[in-house]
Amino acid sequence: MSYTTDDFRNETDLDFTDISSEKYREYTFPNGSVIRIDNPLLLHVREGSGSHRLFDSQGRSHRISPNFLKITWEVKEGEPHFVK
Repeated sequence: MSYTTDDFRNETDLDFTDISSEKYREYTFPNGSVIRIDNPLLLHVREGSGSHRLFDSQGRSHRISPNFLKITWEVKEGEPHFVK
């Protein structure tokens, strides 16, 4: 099953930004490890800690710790390279 932003159920006070224009998002960490999230849909960046919470098209929820070195993403054809 493929999920969309309409399927997202948020029962927190966190605001999520639509990043469904991205094909994937990769987080690179100091030890060289990379976490890749394909078809991310929604993102919340926690003020203070900088941790990222994401919801993807497979219905999975992710929390990325704030100690990453960089984020890499590729947008879908015709979509904006930056959304916020």
